[in-house]
Amino acid sequence: MDTARLRDFYELGKPSITGMNVLMALGGLALARSGPDLPLIAATAIGTGLAVTSANALNMVLEREGDKLMARTAGRPLPRGRLSLRDAVIFGVVTAVASIALLATTNLLTAGLGLFALLSYVFVYTPLKRKTPLALLIGAVPGAIPPLMGWTAATGSLDLPGLTLFGILLVWQLPHFLAISLFRKDDYARA
Repeated sequence: MDTARLRDFYELGKPSITGMNVLMALGGLALARSGPDLPLIAATAIGTGLAVTSANALNMVLEREGDKLMARTAGRPLPRGRLSLRDAVIFGVVTAVASIALLATTNLLTAGLGLFALLSYVFVYTPLKRKTPLALLIGAVPGAIPPLMGWTAATGSLDLPGLTLFGILLVWQLPHFLAISLFRKDDYARA
């Protein structure tokens, strides 16, 4: 596989968003643990990264036609035809399965949270974005789950501190999304 094709798959996963989510998961893990556990850290980081990569890739699959119309997204691999729809779907599904399998090595609660975040982002938030402003609230939920996943990976339970991390990120996402939508208003209108 040539480097341009690898770069397209890398871009399909929205690496900056993925990296931020991995960092948030590791933050939740660090706040819940008193010492290092390298296998747990690796499973949490890589599993979260793969889950977010999958959600982003499948989001791009569903939004490929609208992405063609927006300056911000027109250069992505699917609107430009650099990757086939089939390849993008396979990539999204394989990374999803790998993420849940890896997160399950931490515990089933963390794997379940990862699966819930992935599925709700792709199959609830993504289709609702064009239909209702409530999608903003709906999309904030999976976006706020990574620090809770880090917490549950370390503790195996839903506790007040982990839920507090989730709540802080949930509230933060609302003005974040609103700022982006105001800044990109014309772009969104075209799509």
